[in-house]
Amino acid sequence: MIITILSIYSCTINAQKLSSDKVPSPVKNGLTKAHPGVSATWEWEKSNYEANFKEKGKTMSCVLDKSGTILETETEIAQSALPAAVNTYISDHYKGKNIKEIASIRKVNGEVNYEVAVAGKELIFDQSGKLK
Repeated sequence: MIITILSIYSCTINAQKLSSDKVPSPVKNGLTKAHPGVSATWEWEKSNYEANFKEKGKTMSCVLDKSGTILETETEIAQSALPAAVNTYISDHYKGKNIKEIASIRKVNGEVNYEVAVAGKELIFDQSGKLK
């Protein structure tokens, strides 16, 4: 099965693109503190800011609140980095379907989830690989 991983930059539902000058300084500073030297494109989504960027060759995004606190960080990963239970679920339920995106999502509380975009759906799994 050929896996196509599209960038996280695409397909954020209900997000509005923002020019950098519309992003408050505390938000930009929060991103710079955590990810120095990156150049981001910005979106407004659900009362938070989302920065999309590349770091060390990986496509990433961070969701930040108005004070610049990072609420979650999404990082593109390979299918082989998913928990075995996720790969089993995908094989059982989406055999032969093209996977568009695979990412790990680390929340501010340390919780890790996995996102797999396949067959027009975004599936979210917990750290053990259970579908949420």
